[in-house]
Amino acid sequence: MNLKPLADRIVVEPIEGDEKTAGGIILPDNAKEKPQQGKVLATGKGRLAKNGEIMPLSVKVEDRVLFPSYCGTEVKIGGKKYLIMSESDILAIIQ
Repeated sequence: MNLKPLADRIVVEPIEGDEKTAGGIILPDNAKEKPQQGKVLATGKGRLAKNGEIMPLSVKVEDRVLFPSYCGTEVKIGGKKYLIMSESDILAIIQ
């Protein structure tokens, strides 16, 4: 992947949810929930503070993160879907 986010932006690869329910019913694409977890693939340098300093990001490459269902901008590169979002869109880091 040749994508470098700017400032406090982060590139996330969404982790798709289950395709079956607990009862074994297979869900069609339009019935699935949008992913809310993903793996950080790239980060920008950080947010520019009012005093001119760059504030480093709290997340790093390879972190698994939790984010709201409909956040970020979805892009397709090489047939794969990625999300580009601001660090403030991320709710938590999954450890």
